[in-house]
Amino acid sequence: MSTFYKILVTLHIFSAILGMGPGFILTTVVKSGKNMTELRHSYRIRHKLHIFVMVGGTLLLITGVSMGIINPSLFRMGWYITSLVLFLAALAIGPLVLSPRSKPVKELLESHKSEEIPEEYWKLSRILFRFENLENVIFLIIIALMTLKPF
Repeated sequence: MSTFYKILVTLHIFSAILGMGPGFILTTVVKSGKNMTELRHSYRIRHKLHIFVMVGGTLLLITGVSMGIINPSLFRMGWYITSLVLFLAALAIGPLVLSPRSKPVKELLESHKSEEIPEEYWKLSRILFRFENLENVIFLIIIALMTLKPF
């Protein structure tokens, strides 16, 4: 294996840790808020963590596809193609599903004046978190495919 390819593999692994690691706790971080001040603070932390997710995810895609270009036999491996398709689907979930469902939550966080968390927040966040959990399951499947290479 060439040195450049080994570097790509190493970058790919670090990108997975950088991007997926924080992604798995994004939902957990905001569940800890007990009032609106804590909830707003939790969402600010979540936003900062999401930057790591975006950078790591971008590097993950770039390094993964680059490895496929260098080693075209990967494009004939079922685990590689399935992982790539699942990753692209997970990326699409962000702007198509998560973003529209997070906008009302953000608006509520900005406009609500009381310290008590309104019931509407719990309804909105429950739907948002359901899709985030689905995305986490997709990422767990990708991790399993990458490590086990079952087909």
